[in-house]
Amino acid sequence: MFTGEYRHSVDAKGRLAVPAKFRAQLDSGAFVSRWMDSCLAIWPRADWERLAAKVAALPTVENAGARLAGRFLFGNAVEVVWDAQGRFVLPSYLRDAVRLGSEAVIVGSLDHAEIWTPAGWDDYRKALEDPGELAKAFSGLGI
Repeated sequence: MFTGEYRHSVDAKGRLAVPAKFRAQLDSGAFVSRWMDSCLAIWPRADWERLAAKVAALPTVENAGARLAGRFLFGNAVEVVWDAQGRFVLPSYLRDAVRLGSEAVIVGSLDHAEIWTPAGWDDYRKALEDPGELAKAFSGLGI
């Protein structure tokens, strides 16, 4: 389970360190892809493969949304290769897609982690702190 919020720098080569707490969950391999809400997602290999199986089962010939989902996720994804310091190179096309500069916020999101710009995460987090909006979001979820 991915939980918590961590701030890390992105170096000039595009390398980003993953929080030590997350690395054990990613030891069997990981993928980074674009994700919803203008962030990137880090998926453990097993969860990425489950997601891939779900997308592969979609009726892509008949459904434009299914084609869009597959292209968005897999056309904008990269397998992660770790260095000795627990960093990986985040390709420029992914950094550019979410306007990631020299700082990143890595946020746990249950089955995956998300990579946000600090400003993007701060704005999103403020919206989460509005009691009325939070109540609307939880309404009907059975939580």
